[in-house]
Amino acid sequence: MTPNAPPPTAPSTGAFLLERLRKRSDFLRAAKAARAPAPGFLLQGRQRHADEETTPGTIRVGFTCSKKVGNAVARNRAKRRLREIARLILPLEGRPGWDYVLVGRPAVTAALPFDQLKTDLSRALKKVHR
Repeated sequence: MTPNAPPPTAPSTGAFLLERLRKRSDFLRAAKAARAPAPGFLLQGRQRHADEETTPGTIRVGFTCSKKVGNAVARNRAKRRLREIARLILPLEGRPGWDYVLVGRPAVTAALPFDQLKTDLSRALKKVHR
């Protein structure tokens, strides 16, 4: 480690902690919330209620791809790409106290240029937050 490097645990300025959605009930609540379609995916987002048990100041995110996306290899590739754009964009542009679900689209999520997916997520977040 170089002497001038920041410690590895120091958070970046303006970034929030990401947690994964894992329970089906969380996905169902997000499915009833605001939606923002994008060419490569569908974004579902909702603000959590104060009585829900979560760590305050965190952004929770989930990913899903149905069998319409393709076989297991295609679904996993699409989810990997969705996880990466969420990792890059949500800590900076997402809002703490919100749950987001990214739903992959057949043949498109894995095929679109990565920069376009990142731009689409930024636009979709602005639409959901209105």
